Amino acid sequence: MDINQYKNIIEINDEVNSEFEVTKILKKYPKDTVILNNVKGYDIPIISGICNTRDKIAASINCEVNEITQKIIEASDNPVKVENFTDLSDYNENDADLSKIPILTHYKRDSGAYITAGVVFAKDPVTGIQNASIHRMLVLDNDKLVIRIVPRNLYTYFQNAQKLGKDLDIAIAIGMDPGILLASTSSIPIDYNEMEVANAFKNGELTLVKVGDLELPQADIILKGKISVSETVKEGPFVDLTDTYDVIREQPVINLSKMYIKKENPYYHAILPAGFEHKLLQGLPQEPRIFKSVKNAVPTVENVVLTEGGCCWLHAAISIKKQTEGDGKNAIMAALSAHPSLKHAVVVDTDVDVFDPQDIEYAIATRVKGDRDIVIVPNVRGSSLDPVAEVDGTTTKICVDATKVLKTLEKFERVSFSE
Repeated sequence: MDINQYKNIIEINDEVNSEFEVTKILKKYPKDTVILNNVKGYDIPIISGICNTRDKIAASINCEVNEITQKIIEASDNPVKVENFTDLSDYNENDADLSKIPILTHYKRDSGAYITAGVVFAKDPVTGIQNASIHRMLVLDNDKLVIRIVPRNLYTYFQNAQKLGKDLDIAIAIGMDPGILLASTSSIPIDYNEMEVANAFKNGELTLVKVGDLELPQADIILKGKISVSETVKEGPFVDLTDTYDVIREQPVINLSKMYIKKENPYYHAILPAGFEHKLLQGLPQEPRIFKSVKNAVPTVENVVLTEGGCCWLHAAISIKKQTEGDGKNAIMAALSAHPSLKHAVVVDTDVDVFDPQDIEYAIATRVKGDRDIVIVPNVRGSSLDPVAEVDGTTTKICVDATKVLKTLEKFERVSFSE
């Protein structure tokens, strides 16, 4: 990992403990990049916060903050085949031994130490298509993990492996560029390769390393193993996006065989659960999907933001250039259908900054008439992460059309914008 790309790094040289103490330090610096050089019992330093702001993510994919959504759409629609490959000569190879890595135990109710920035690479045993995705993984032993798999691409690969009765080969990459992490979390069709999206971000200059049959970025730490199709254990509790504990589930076990660590200056990347890095990496890649859906209904949509205050998952702010009455509500319906976990949304005009909570509140204060502009949708499926949702995820969604009334536009003119 090239740390020279990060500005204003906070370095902690005092000895710290990987159990609870590092978490306390990271919580003091929620939007900074932090390096902990002296983790008790380990030779590898910890880095955190490499993509905990939109500014850092934008810089990693060479765009402005308000261009991130369009940049993701462009890269996802125009992936670039990777042509550059290298070998593992820059790595020390050993049998897998997680005791050599400063994996954090974050909170006292956690069931153990969790890998939180590990990107899992696997190939569909049926089609041979490779997938990359971030998953939380609980340490069970020095060569054993349990992985939380949600019903997406890796889950499909795992199901196919189960049908074949053969464990699924994987590799786990830790310590990568934010643009590659962003590509790994992008919502693309199951027959697309996330590394080709990453290569589009990197203008065709991405270099991959081959680990067995898999092609990975040049991460600081690479773990090789298999997801067992027959062995499961309880996973959790774990603090999720909403800063509340997720439920305990039976999940598949990973049996590790090899470990590759960069020979020069390796770092262990740790993402703080429920921190801004966690929220942005999970939520921000959903914004293009919402944008596309809203654009089908309201072609003049300008931007969509899943807000940090809404955990980058439950709340959206949508900017449109309103042309007819009803555009705001059409945008709301399209957003809800695109991101079923969405709980609250507000639609604003283009003179309102969707990245500024104060400006959004201004629009609600001056442009909303409750009986006309508030949409309540009861008894619908929401997010399993929402603490007030029913056991099956059922909840009530509330959305606000905070756009100007077209027939009285002069009443809403912002003087500070025009003089």
